[in-house]
Amino acid sequence: MSDTRTTLTDTSGKAILTLLTAGGHNVVGYSIVKDEPAQIERLVRDCVANPMVQAIILNGGTGISRRDRTVETLDRLFEKCLEGFGELFRSLSYDEIGSAALLSRATAGLVEGKVVLALPGSEAAVRLGMERLVLPELGHMVGEAMK
Repeated sequence: MSDTRTTLTDTSGKAILTLLTAGGHNVVGYSIVKDEPAQIERLVRDCVANPMVQAIILNGGTGISRRDRTVETLDRLFEKCLEGFGELFRSLSYDEIGSAALLSRATAGLVEGKVVLALPGSEAAVRLGMERLVLPELGHMVGEAMK
């Protein structure tokens, strides 16, 4: 979710794609949308409707600026929230960046039975979240969500 990034400058999005592929996951799609609630919701609903999609990973729009609206949009869509994801992400972030970790609102939940994860927009944060939380548990999360 970004008002400024393009496919050429989206290093954090590219990191997600690279890490997923290296981890043996198939990537069905990739897009950049503005941090606008209607666009975020449309993207998530389109992904959820695609039978090839088992999980959706978003990045950006999780901070506290006025333009950061990803979390509020997802909160309206979540049928179940995975509070532990954000808690663990902030704990890991604290170890790396200190008290600035409290500015992160990384979140996760289920939308129509599919896993949705939202990471911050910085590449370092994406790598931390992907390597320490998402990749080790993605298959397990998807399996549990599909039960």
